[in-house]
Amino acid sequence: MPRPILATIHPAALQHNLARARRAAPDAKAWAVVKANAYGHGIERAYEGLRSADGFALLDLEEAQRVRALGWRGPILLLEGVFEARDLELCSRLDLWHAVHCDEQIDMLAAHKTNVPHRVFLKMNSGMNRLGFTPERFRSAWSRLNALTQVDEISFMTHFSDADGPRGIAHQIRVFNQVTRDLPGERSVSNSAATLRHTRPDDETTPGNDEALASDWIRPGIVLYGSAPDFPEHNITDWDLLPTMTLSSKIIATQSIDTGDSVGYGSKFVAERPIVVGVVACGYADGYPRICPTGTPVLVAGVRTRTLGRVSMDMLAVDLTPLVAAGQAVGFGTEVTLWGRASNGAVLSIDEVAQHAGTLGYELMCALAPRVPVQVQVQD
Repeated sequence: MPRPILATIHPAALQHNLARARRAAPDAKAWAVVKANAYGHGIERAYEGLRSADGFALLDLEEAQRVRALGWRGPILLLEGVFEARDLELCSRLDLWHAVHCDEQIDMLAAHKTNVPHRVFLKMNSGMNRLGFTPERFRSAWSRLNALTQVDEISFMTHFSDADGPRGIAHQIRVFNQVTRDLPGERSVSNSAATLRHTRPDDETTPGNDEALASDWIRPGIVLYGSAPDFPEHNITDWDLLPTMTLSSKIIATQSIDTGDSVGYGSKFVAERPIVVGVVACGYADGYPRICPTGTPVLVAGVRTRTLGRVSMDMLAVDLTPLVAAGQAVGFGTEVTLWGRASNGAVLSIDEVAQHAGTLGYELMCALAPRVPVQVQVQD
């Protein structure tokens, strides 16, 4: 029999989270962002839950081919555009839309021989300072693109650096609007945090900013996968999001230890009283962060408890004392939920685990190890 560790993908939760993003921007079309293999969920596994999107946004041609192979005939957007001239041939063949963020990409288009003009999204660097034309150079880039027979419709996009925090988006959206105001074309500006925090709230109880933000296309990414883009200010319950990935395992051994006894490598945990320790078949080789300290939350039989000591390659330890004290039978084979939803419905958000590791839920999703078996839950 294989080790009991298992990742479960929840398509119904993906569908719910996409609908939640749409409610925040009801007049906009929605890209489902599936870069990084759908944030570690697997494009093929996530597809059913996201196929009600208006388009799929991703990074590379291989991912675009996989989406087309699933039967998708709608828009697909390459968020970073093409990386070399020959990529444009596949864009033509697969009918891909693509970002243009630098002069080199315009040069490639100008030299490209095609009978079918391309739909492009011209990107502005409005303050993120990663990709895009500066506001001072944006209109000249548009003029170059607009003059090319290889280019059909030109849309506009930018990316916010602080949509999830107190600085907000005003400084960037002001520049973006000023430069693009009289240019024809659709706009795509709202990432996950901007969609939830800076577009029109769907009801009076929604937390966030009620400042209206117009976007013809929103680009929800992390919210689709059940992670709050502005955690810990808001959690997934605040935003009405559901976890889309559950990492679960089982207890494979128990130990009763006395005061002064230690657990794991380096004796990083020393018991201050007698406790019952459960050993779980999960470690950093499965994608669980080694850096997670004692006290990282975990669910055992759906009951919240904590990890103990260092995470090993293949195992970690959890505190069973709260369950034993409550008279609950726990031992070999008891369910453990590292993040996601337990079988009794209890939820441990991936954001909480990531916070203890000093990182984000994004990284944990993407770091799920290849050796972990993955299943898709047919019914939620």
